Amino acid sequence: MSQKRSPQSGGSGQEVRAAAARALAPVLSDQGSLAGLDEHSVVARDRGLLKELCFGTCRRLPRLEALAGVLLKQPFKKRDSDVQALLLLGIYQLLYMRIPAHAAVGETAGAARLLNKEWATRVLNGCLRRLQRESEALQAQVDQDENVALEHPPWLLNALRYAWPEQWRDIVEANNQPGPMTLRVNQRYNDREAYLALLTKQGLNGHLCTHAPDGITLETPCDVTALPGFEEGHVSVQDEAAQLTAALLGPVLAPRPGARVLDACCAPGGKTAHLLEQFEIALTAIDSDNQRLARVDDTLNRLGVEATLQHADATERDWWDGTPFDAILLDAPCSGTGVIRRHPDIKKLRRRDDIRTLVKLQRQLLDNLWPMLREGGTLLYASCSVLPDENIEQLEAFLARTPNAHVTTPTDLAWGIPSGAGRQLFPALSSHDGFFYARLEKR
Repeated sequence: MSQKRSPQSGGSGQEVRAAAARALAPVLSDQGSLAGLDEHSVVARDRGLLKELCFGTCRRLPRLEALAGVLLKQPFKKRDSDVQALLLLGIYQLLYMRIPAHAAVGETAGAARLLNKEWATRVLNGCLRRLQRESEALQAQVDQDENVALEHPPWLLNALRYAWPEQWRDIVEANNQPGPMTLRVNQRYNDREAYLALLTKQGLNGHLCTHAPDGITLETPCDVTALPGFEEGHVSVQDEAAQLTAALLGPVLAPRPGARVLDACCAPGGKTAHLLEQFEIALTAIDSDNQRLARVDDTLNRLGVEATLQHADATERDWWDGTPFDAILLDAPCSGTGVIRRHPDIKKLRRRDDIRTLVKLQRQLLDNLWPMLREGGTLLYASCSVLPDENIEQLEAFLARTPNAHVTTPTDLAWGIPSGAGRQLFPALSSHDGFFYARLEKR
């Protein structure tokens, strides 16, 4: 069992739990995700607790749902998914958080009144108090199921075990822990050693990333407003694995000032911004989601860099002016199985059938974008997945049908493991997320 964590203080305990239940209910009913979590639905000092309750509950969801199934005499009706969420939140607090048991039970059960479901207070009280009394026995009972004990849906656990027989347990362990907060220092203003010293002076301890030359990982996450120079664009939040994009494209872009670069599927814009910080290029960034594209614009404005942003579908060509690109970054839509620790609702929302749909989309993107690349140009395929269907097998199929595509992924890299045409990273505790990269040249 992981180490328990302390809650934020202040605010109404019932209000923050009711807000968490409202946020989780769409996830439990497959109607939404935590991507739109409104932290402003509670007072400022309770926002950390709200986020911990929502993300922590999703991270432990397979186990919490199994325990809820044992505690309930009969399941709640579909219209009461918010009450189901309260029960899961209560179990999470009792088992994984440093909240006094009486508060975890009383405040969680009481929150049902704020959902206009006072009838549920008695049910929640009874279930949570039983868990207090029979905790060890009930946990041992549900943990007989390996999927429950390892807190992963069966299809995903089977896929990981089959694809990575030597690494799957480490992947699962990393998935079940929160990812660290990693920074990308903007070299236009400072080098990372100097910025790390600045952080240390302000009581924010961290260490230099092993593989990303601009990266610093903090020992303890903090609000971005506490980062020196954040608003001025001196630093951004970006995982170490995602930062490797710039290093892989560096040999292609560094000697070519003014190179035409396409960032397809660019939102939320971290890689877009990193490329613009590093290289003097003419970058076009497209995305099919207009709301997410607005976030890219906000990021570029904060950093003081410019790109041509277009609301466009990368599987089509109606937006393209016909002039070939020198380099294309395809950060492909994928299952997100390498970043589950940052998006734990994937455990609930993702299905095995989704992989087939995503593989088809990735294929369409590769085939549509490749003709837009000039001869001698480079395409970098990236995904935050650890599933071979989306990575090694996707690239094998593309190379088989594309004779003028040649692999240029470096073989002497210090990170990841060789994986066909590319390099596979796995999520690592206190380090990078799971990621895949393959670099191709058009000859």
